[in-house]
Amino acid sequence: MRLPRLSVCATVLALLLLPLALPLAGPANAADGPAVSLSATQAGTGGSVTVSGTGWRPRTLLMLLVCGRATPARGVIGGTNSCANGDGRAVTTDAQGAFSKKVPVAEPPVPCPCVVHVATVTGAQAEADAVLEVAGHPVAPLPADRSGGRLAILSDTRLTGSSGLLTWFGAPPSRSLVLTIGNTGTSTIKDPVFQVGSAHGVFAPQWDDRQWQGTLAPGRKAQVELPVELSAGAHGDYTVSLKYDGKVLAEQPWGVARPWGVTLFWILLCLVVPAALFRIGMAVVDRVRPRRPGAARRTGPLCLPRLPRPRGRTPEPTPSTPTLPWFTPDSVPGGPAGRLSAPHTDSPTSPTTPTPKGPT
Repeated sequence: MRLPRLSVCATVLALLLLPLALPLAGPANAADGPAVSLSATQAGTGGSVTVSGTGWRPRTLLMLLVCGRATPARGVIGGTNSCANGDGRAVTTDAQGAFSKKVPVAEPPVPCPCVVHVATVTGAQAEADAVLEVAGHPVAPLPADRSGGRLAILSDTRLTGSSGLLTWFGAPPSRSLVLTIGNTGTSTIKDPVFQVGSAHGVFAPQWDDRQWQGTLAPGRKAQVELPVELSAGAHGDYTVSLKYDGKVLAEQPWGVARPWGVTLFWILLCLVVPAALFRIGMAVVDRVRPRRPGAARRTGPLCLPRLPRPRGRTPEPTPSTPTLPWFTPDSVPGGPAGRLSAPHTDSPTSPTTPTPKGPT
């Protein structure tokens, strides 16, 4: 009778411990990475499928797209250019990193095989794919994988370099994107072509091809420097992204200072141009305004005309009258104005007039 009692106790104890063991399986599955599943693996255009996901970061914004020329193993070849972007949907994960969203089925711009591509919009890059057969959409084989090599980022990316004086006056800012890559594949990668994009705010990045000259053997790593250049006069918060083989490998923020030299130039221009126009206008007004009548325009010092000197005659010297400090020229004694009586003549040759005598 003891054996049945022991088996019953063991069964009851197992049932009590089962609820405690089930929650431990959730984090183990989440540690494997983000996962995506579909309510149906085949649907026609105009229908919809429910996309469910687990293992994502909590409170993270995700984008859901139906993409062609893609498989979960190789990803989306060609990036979002192979997806039906107009019919995409956005969803935010809950506190456990799970979500569920209904997505309309649309034909991608490229042939199938097709997938539902789920990728993060902000924060660290993460993505997952689930196979979807779009009924009625053409199917074509995937392009051959030219290389068995696979690139992986082995270090944090950083931007090196500094801005010069010309950048302060609106020249295009430039930096170098530095990172360490490794070949995790089985074949050698030679002269890989990366895509470097820069995005301002919420706008989509503008991608430019950058080829790295070098050979990377399997299991080897190398440091890569790729040039990044923005447009002239760019300023604000930018995000530099690196993409290889249609997948975004890294993102790096970049804060660009405002070109204050351009602002200073416009301020000086607003001050100098009005001053120059004022000077020109005043000169024109001074030249065209009418003169007042009787106002002679002096062009030089005032000069009196010289009288002509008579020929053959020496000018007689003019006697000068001494002038004392307390006398004026008109009050010199003995002068014409200094006589007190009428002038008379004492000449001996003057005729004498006899005085008549009266009767005595």
